[in-house]
This record gives sequence, structure tokens and C-alpha cells, in this order.
Amino acid sequence: MGLKELVLLQFIAHLCLDYFFQTDKLAKQKNTIGFKSSFLYWHGLACFALAWLFSLQLSFAFAAAIIAITHFLIDGFKRYLNNSKNFGRYAFFIDQAAHLAILTLVVILYERWNGINLSVDVSINFKYLLIVTGYLVCLKPANIFIREVFKVTEIQVSSDNEMPNAGKVIGVLERILTLTLIIVLQYSAVGFLIAAKSILRYGNNETLKTEYVLIGTMLSFGIAVIAGIIINFF
Repeated sequence: MGLKELVLLQFIAHLCLDYFFQTDKLAKQKNTIGFKSSFLYWHGLACFALAWLFSLQLSFAFAAAIIAITHFLIDGFKRYLNNSKNFGRYAFFIDQAAHLAILTLVVILYERWNGINLSVDVSINFKYLLIVTGYLVCLKPANIFIREVFKVTEIQVSSDNEMPNAGKVIGVLERILTLTLIIVLQYSAVGFLIAAKSILRYGNNETLKTEYVLIGTMLSFGIAVIAGIIINFF
């Protein structure tokens, strides 16, 4: 295993921690009251455990502790960022960029100073790891990213006749299908998928709702397409 595999493993650990191992309710509590949230401390411990576990190296404990402490501090101070008039709407993007930048820097420094010495005998293929990462991104992280884009751009459309969370499920399914089709180089099928959704979802006279769905669809397909291009590049 080399540096790029270790970075990807830590990225996967971050995805699990911030998107799959915490509910929206707990995340909101953490972001609202900061260091007063008891969940924040458990979140920090989970960050350390996942970073250490996904490193596959006992010697990574100190690096995992740095990642966990910085993650804890960033999340703790995020409440002040959320309340900022100038940067509040960008809090999610600043928060995630800071986490990923620190994570990457710590891994690079660890590799230079300590080297990579696996504690378990396992072979890791970078492309397969990248594929797993792509599919994980296309699940809950992509839904939250799209929601935050709408928040930043102040796009809101109320709808009383749609199933709760139906849009999230549709988004996940379309991204998984799109990513799979791109990985197997079936680009024409992606166009067919977009056309099929256009027929089903845009055949109404509600202009605002149609534009809302169109933006969400383009963001959703865009995430999957970019992920597929990156995977195929490597």
C-alpha cells in the first residue's frame, strides 16, 4: 500500500464518520451548540478509532490522534461559523475543506517521517478502492452536498404532494446507475437515463418546481459523472 491508498482509506473513514455514522439530528445538535454537545465528544473518539482502524497500521495512532483532535476542534467551533453573516451559508463547504486538507496533510507527513508499514498482510488495489469511494460519495454525501448548494444559492421550492425523502432516494439511485454505466463505459446509456428522467419529472406546468428539479438533477448527475471520470482516469 502506498501514499495514495492511505489517503483514500482516510477519506473513506471521514465519509463514514461524517455522513453514515451520524444522523441529521445529531449533526444539527453538534453544529448548534458546539462544545456543549455530548455527541461531539463521542464523535471525536469515533474519528480517532476510524482513522486508526482504516490506516491498517498500529504506528498510525499518533497521526490518528491529530486528525481526531483537529476534527473535534473544527466541529466545536463550527457553531460560530454558522452564525457568521458573511460565511455562515458556506459553513458546510469550509468545514469539509478544512477536514480533508488536514487529513491529507497529516497522512503525507506521516508517510514522509514514518513510512507505511502495514500491521496486517493485505493487498489493496487503488482503482478498486477508488470505485468504493465513488459509490460512497454518491450515497448520502451527495444528497447533503446538493442540499447545501441549494442553501447557498437560496433556492427553495415547497411541495406538499411529494413523498418525504423520495427525491433523496431517486437521487441516490440515479447516481449509482450513472456511476456504474460510466465505469463500464456505457456513456450512451447515461444519456438515455437523463432523457427518461426528463420525461417523467419535467412534464408539468410548475416552472419553479421544474427549475428546482432540473438544478438538482444536473448536480446529481454531475457528481456521478465526475466520480466516474476520475475512476476511469486512474
